[in-house]
Amino acid sequence: MRIGMILDKTFPPDPRVENEASALIKADHKVFLFCLKYNDEEGSEVQNKIHIKRYTSNKLEFKLSALAYDFPFYTNLMEKKIIHFLLENKIEAIHIHDIRIAGAVFKANKQFDLPVVLDLHDNMPEVMKLYPHLQKFPGKQLISPKKWKEKEEEFIKRATKVITVSEEFIDEVKKRTKIDKNKIILVPNTVRRSFYKEAKIDKKISDRYKNNFVILYLGDTGLRRGLQTAIESVVDLKFKINNLKLVIVGNNTTDIILKKQVKNLGLEDFVDFEGWQDVSLFPSYIQTSNICISPLHRNIQHDVAYANKLFQYMSFSKPVLVSDATAQMNLINRSNSGLVHREKNVHDFTKKVLELYNNPELGNELGINGKDFIEKEFVWERVSGNLIKIYSDLEKNE
Repeated sequence: MRIGMILDKTFPPDPRVENEASALIKADHKVFLFCLKYNDEEGSEVQNKIHIKRYTSNKLEFKLSALAYDFPFYTNLMEKKIIHFLLENKIEAIHIHDIRIAGAVFKANKQFDLPVVLDLHDNMPEVMKLYPHLQKFPGKQLISPKKWKEKEEEFIKRATKVITVSEEFIDEVKKRTKIDKNKIILVPNTVRRSFYKEAKIDKKISDRYKNNFVILYLGDTGLRRGLQTAIESVVDLKFKINNLKLVIVGNNTTDIILKKQVKNLGLEDFVDFEGWQDVSLFPSYIQTSNICISPLHRNIQHDVAYANKLFQYMSFSKPVLVSDATAQMNLINRSNSGLVHREKNVHDFTKKVLELYNNPELGNELGINGKDFIEKEFVWERVSGNLIKIYSDLEKNE
């Protein structure tokens, strides 16, 4: 089947998109990826058998995308590009990655009537409520998360199949939209075997932290990710853990707030901001760590989704410490791979870190459980079966 994946940003990198495309290609489908370019990247190329088709965009279009369901400009601009993509590549089924571009896809598809798989990476309307620029003028006045939620529900009902990333997310969507339970399918984020089996460890990173007790965070560092809790915890932990380092690998526009917090608390020697690093370096940071964390704040989005970082951590047999955001708490309890702290609770976070520090046997056991869970149940090569079945069924129904 000739599958057209639609992504409203640049590619690479996007691990979920690449993982899904690779799985479908291995199942003998052809995958064509619509994505955007802002510079002089190749317009058309093949990477790992993915036929990448880049369409020129610009800063104005990017800004208009935030208004996609408040004003029609972005949808109209993208519709023309998508029609060209569908025609040029003789697409037989459409796979939409998230909802920002979904309106343009459904509009373009009116003249093709192709089956559409809607892949919900996030509960986007809920995530939007947490964006800093939506808390102030003019974003607060111009952009309506309520309209985005209405559109999301419309797209869920119009799609042939819906994919999402956790059982909790599936339950939330079914309850909200009343769709048939067979229409929505679980395809979680996780790691491919190659992530941990073929990892190359950077000796510079290993050497830098070999004498430290490392608490590691990977990924987006936006304030809703809970790093202020971890930073404040270091005030107490630095007296109880020898050679402590909180290592933060990732970035966000709000990093200035985190760095100011570190400076005000006098923690510069105990907290390292590594900035964003290439995914190929993630195994090196994980390998050198003692505890890996995901201290998310609770909200509708975080309660129904868990981040890929959890599986990256677990695949290297590291004990994890997560907040009680529902989905990740259920995951960690199910796999017995870590401890859970109350969100935003510095005392509880500190207590759980010390529990792992003072009982290394417990940390080792939890880490082994996590690795076992990944290999036996949750590695990408296993969980991608649901994705492959969707397209096998569509092919049969042609």
